[in-house]
Amino acid sequence: MVSHPHRCSYIPPHVLDRVARRADEPAKAAARATAQQSQATRRARAGAMLTVPRLLAARAGVAAEAAGARRVYDCKGQWEQQVALARKEGDEEASGDVDVDTVYEHAGFAREFYRAELGRNSIDNQGMDLVLNVHYGEDYMNALWDGEQILFGDGDGEIFSSLARSLEVTAHELTHGVVQFSANLEYYSQSGALDESMADVLGAAVTQHAEGQDAGQADWLIGDEVMGPTLYGEALRSVKAPGTAYHNTLLGRDPQPAHMDDYFTGTEDHQGVHINSGIPNRAFYLTASDVGTPAAGRIWYAALHRLWPTADFNDAVEVIVDTTRELTRDEQAPKGAAQVVRAAFREVGLPR
Repeated sequence: MVSHPHRCSYIPPHVLDRVARRADEPAKAAARATAQQSQATRRARAGAMLTVPRLLAARAGVAAEAAGARRVYDCKGQWEQQVALARKEGDEEASGDVDVDTVYEHAGFAREFYRAELGRNSIDNQGMDLVLNVHYGEDYMNALWDGEQILFGDGDGEIFSSLARSLEVTAHELTHGVVQFSANLEYYSQSGALDESMADVLGAAVTQHAEGQDAGQADWLIGDEVMGPTLYGEALRSVKAPGTAYHNTLLGRDPQPAHMDDYFTGTEDHQGVHINSGIPNRAFYLTASDVGTPAAGRIWYAALHRLWPTADFNDAVEVIVDTTRELTRDEQAPKGAAQVVRAAFREVGLPR
């Protein structure tokens, strides 16, 4: 069996491919180098799938007051991790480096959301340290969860800006870790699209919580914060309206489908993990718009723990609906939530 472990990048490969083919130099070179380095990082950690005992321990963990200590490293433009410790948990004074201090703060927001709202003790539910690497590589146009830590590139300043300065990026990549230690979804095809969707929607819940927004106030855009001057006003994905995030001469048209009728069947992007994630994303948005993002987040998070590595979209629908019914019975979800969830999935063509 081919293994597809968690090496989850923020900027999709099909986006980098367009930049590498259509942008002006030196952005082309930066995009090529980013794609090559991201692939190398995935290959280097290709055997690091979770063991069953570690997965079971993560699922059984309980929240603690002191958990998820932050360590932020400055990679100093090198293609190496943990080059120089720039700020650690408890350092009250800022480092003076905007990227270091911003990602330190954002990781704290994400950690607090999972602790206070979902009762989770850090990424692995066992108090795992949050290891964050900024200024990774030269003009690196991505952020990446590698199975143990996060790498943030500075971008090239024109196509993409620093990924370390976006709360959404930090929340998204940390959530990939939560997914890994919950369902351990294979990063391929529909299970991989569920992984990306969970990172999008729970990352959006983190952002809305930190910024005091509700479902109606949020823009539901993914990646708009890291668009540089060339792509200003665009985004990578829209949870609310998949397929509308961007449309320009450099990137072309956003390929995300909002319905199973338009499901992407190609082989690129690990068989569409970033592309087809638009379908479950919209189902979450429709649910959150009715019952609120906090309730929708609780439902999806609880369902995540009942999924398995090769779960597909139909599996997820069944699990999420069943989970909603149980949370409603336990008064952790509002009455009528199961009907809302079923209607949301029907609107995107699921189950199929």
